[in-house]
Amino acid sequence: MCGIFGIYGHSEAANITYLGLHALQHRGQESAGIVSSDGKFLHSEIDMGLVADIFSQDRLDKLSGYIAIGHNRYSTTGASLLKNAQPILVDYSRGSLALAHNGNLVNAAYIRSELEAYGSIFRSTMDTEVIVHLIAQSKEDKLLDRVIDAVSRIKGAYSLIIMTENELVGVRDPNGFRPLSLGKLKDSYVLASETCAFDLIEAKYERDIEPGEIVVIDSKGIQSYKPFPASSRSHCVFEFIYFARPDSNIFGENVNFIRQELGRQLARETMVDADIVIPVPDSGVPAALGFSLESKVPFDMGLIRSHYVGRTFIEPQQAIRHFGVKLKLNPVKKIIEGKRVIVIDDSIVRGTTSRKIIKMLRDAGAREVHVRISSPPTTHPCFYGIDTPDRKELIAATHTIEEVRRYLTADSLSYLSLEGMLNIFKERKNDFCMSCFDGVYPVSFEGMDTSQLELF
Repeated sequence: MCGIFGIYGHSEAANITYLGLHALQHRGQESAGIVSSDGKFLHSEIDMGLVADIFSQDRLDKLSGYIAIGHNRYSTTGASLLKNAQPILVDYSRGSLALAHNGNLVNAAYIRSELEAYGSIFRSTMDTEVIVHLIAQSKEDKLLDRVIDAVSRIKGAYSLIIMTENELVGVRDPNGFRPLSLGKLKDSYVLASETCAFDLIEAKYERDIEPGEIVVIDSKGIQSYKPFPASSRSHCVFEFIYFARPDSNIFGENVNFIRQELGRQLARETMVDADIVIPVPDSGVPAALGFSLESKVPFDMGLIRSHYVGRTFIEPQQAIRHFGVKLKLNPVKKIIEGKRVIVIDDSIVRGTTSRKIIKMLRDAGAREVHVRISSPPTTHPCFYGIDTPDRKELIAATHTIEEVRRYLTADSLSYLSLEGMLNIFKERKNDFCMSCFDGVYPVSFEGMDTSQLELF
């Protein structure tokens, strides 16, 4: 998941990067970092926590320069520790280099063991550090050629922003798993995971970095290179379902529009007599609105989400049932009481949260609770940048829909069909990775532990 941002040629590069990371906070809340360059030296400020909590004015003042890159971390490979925070900054024989990565490499363990056998010393447990070592060990002279050398060896999902003392480089893997966009802020070039970051800083969206493309930005402007053989598109469909912000445009589509269309299709496939449609906020809101518009069943915010819940909190000693869910969501009794409720969510993973939500709705007086999911059943783990659990923990992998319904205690349960989801993308429906739904992995694994795929 992770959010990455970079800017070249701005007198307040670090401040702009701070704003960009703020807009991309939804992509990772574990740690954040910014590295800047004044043309001679790279300056780094990295810490655990949220962007607004980490970057005081004093810390931003230390980040001088006209180039900067930033990273918000959501961990998939490597524990949530400061040593695994990004951007990674290293000094090596050719100078200094910083790198921010969104995605997950499927052959990192294999390459790492090979590098360690030849004496490389790693300071983190992240797959990202493998890329830095490969760039540093390359025999090529130019940064572009060293980057090409390095990424030609890695496999999996990677959108990268790399910087040296005087260059900014953007890289997207040949399958295009994760988004990466190019924008302009007056005379400055900007790279970001999502276009919502451009909106905040008032940059103009130029285009997406294409799958397999490398862009180099320096004093001569921007140059584009496509050094890799063409590959089939494998955009992560879950970016549309859950990860990306609704106001972003990714993979050539508006996220909010796609989520509403998912909801409309869900209504066409799974309609049931009801009095009200409510979302599980926030990610379920656009799909619920689409479901309501298509079904003509009224929409309302029957569940209210607290937006001030941090990652840690103090639980009361006297146990409160469903405390974790109640801290984030609370039903509006006046809206729900006596009603036949359709509750829309984007996905079900383990099912424990959905079960607690249904209990809350019944306690608030719901007469019936019909669960509708705006994606197909999640039956397989992701190896390309989503922290999904082992397959045996995915409730849809080990239970029928009827068994899941009984566990949730819902009156009915239906998912969006795989075909219905894909038809929303029309002629582009073959451009997406759906491994979490169909178990088809577009990039094969090399020396990777795939025990997550086992059911028993």
